[in-house]
Amino acid sequence: LVLSLACPVPALGDEDKDEEVVEEEKNEKKEDEVLSDEIKEEDNVLVLHEHNFARALSEHQLLLVEFYAPWCGHCQQLAPAFAQAASELRNESSPARLAKVDATAQTALATEFGITSYPTLKLFRDGNRTHPLAYTGRMDSQGIVRWVQRRAGPSATLLQDTDSIAAFISAQDLVVIGFFKDLRGEAAQAFFEVAAEMVDTTFGVAEAAELFQAYGLSADTVCLFKKFDERQTNFPVDPARGLDTAELTRLLRIHSLQLVMEFTNETSNQIFGAKIPHHMLLFLNKSSPEQLSLRDSFRAAAGGFRGEVLFVVVDVTGHGAGVLPFFGMTAADAPTLRLVKMENNRKYQMEQDNFSDSAIRSFVQAVLDGKVKPHLLSAEPPEDWDTRPVKVLVGKTFEQVAFDETKNVFVKFYAPWCSHCQAMAAAWEELAERYQDREDIVIAEMDSTANELENITIHGFPTLHFFPAGPGRKMVEYKSTRDVETFSKFLENGGTLPEEPP
Repeated sequence: LVLSLACPVPALGDEDKDEEVVEEEKNEKKEDEVLSDEIKEEDNVLVLHEHNFARALSEHQLLLVEFYAPWCGHCQQLAPAFAQAASELRNESSPARLAKVDATAQTALATEFGITSYPTLKLFRDGNRTHPLAYTGRMDSQGIVRWVQRRAGPSATLLQDTDSIAAFISAQDLVVIGFFKDLRGEAAQAFFEVAAEMVDTTFGVAEAAELFQAYGLSADTVCLFKKFDERQTNFPVDPARGLDTAELTRLLRIHSLQLVMEFTNETSNQIFGAKIPHHMLLFLNKSSPEQLSLRDSFRAAAGGFRGEVLFVVVDVTGHGAGVLPFFGMTAADAPTLRLVKMENNRKYQMEQDNFSDSAIRSFVQAVLDGKVKPHLLSAEPPEDWDTRPVKVLVGKTFEQVAFDETKNVFVKFYAPWCSHCQAMAAAWEELAERYQDREDIVIAEMDSTANELENITIHGFPTLHFFPAGPGRKMVEYKSTRDVETFSKFLENGGTLPEEPP
């Protein structure tokens, strides 16, 4: 009794007050943690939020920031390369650091920097947060390191005498040197911009009059030196127009390629990155000396089309074997020639392969002049193509089915390997079963990797097109929700979705 009287008993409601105090202290502690400008790191990558972002900018001369979303597959794929690049830059004592921001949590930063897709990378220089530079390099560790390094130092090496310039040229397979009489002029500044972007190429710059004379130059000129093909290509600066950065970049990319490229794992990025509108392909078996000899006439034909047509040798037993299905070919079809128009993947084929340089030149020119029709792939129609709910179309049967004036035809263009197509397959089958007794409605599909159409180009999978009954060869692309009910509304409303009440 004495002990119990000695122990203070809390008054009614005091326990609730104590709990409120504890909760308030927890909130204050949590708020202190959030408001802290301490910068933590994960794998040498700075972890930033709105309360430490300004501090990070003030402490680092160059800061490449990745704005990401935790659920984004592309972000997850980039993460190891980004961390590796961060470690390499840290080990090199670079003034640049890499950082990341969860843009889904740090909405104020995402809004400030206009983040609309993930991942988005931006470079901040000297603490300036008003004009960050968009990242334009490759999404791998080496690409990130090179891109950042090019911006951390001078984008072009200053070459001051004939010995240094000769050593600079001989040290690489390919270098670009800008000869400018005024390195502070507009043309030189445009050259430095190009050098900063083309991180896989080595750039130098020269101003001394003796160097102009040594290389036979009298005016500002950009020179490409290489240890193959024509060895040196000059691009004089137009005195009136100055130096156009986009045009110079295009010319350098074109002339940096060999006149005839071999399609390999190492060259594929260069081949597609050059953005040359047509590719002329020689498919051959490199193990055959007879087929290898065809490269000579192929090369002889290439010279007159530089910049317009890229000539590429494809070994059907090597890296090129992977592209054979795209052309509906097998290794046994080699040697053979194909021309591809890159904007729409249209393929052109000689009526009969002729490997002389004159025949190749004539064929290429005829395609460029629009005198050759594209060669369209088509599989053979399955015997049961129209007995199942989903009708199976191929290139040979597409026209007669899709443009039947008595039918409303809804077609799914797909690729067998496409996960989005696979996920939609059940809904498409259910839709077809729902309308299989309707004479006026056809639900169909076509494998666009094995079949091509002259006037319809499929850019992504799955693509859905509706071909309404009646004259006029009309076509409507379906762009709404991919489920059975929405598909049905679209069909019942004649190829448009009804207006939903607000």
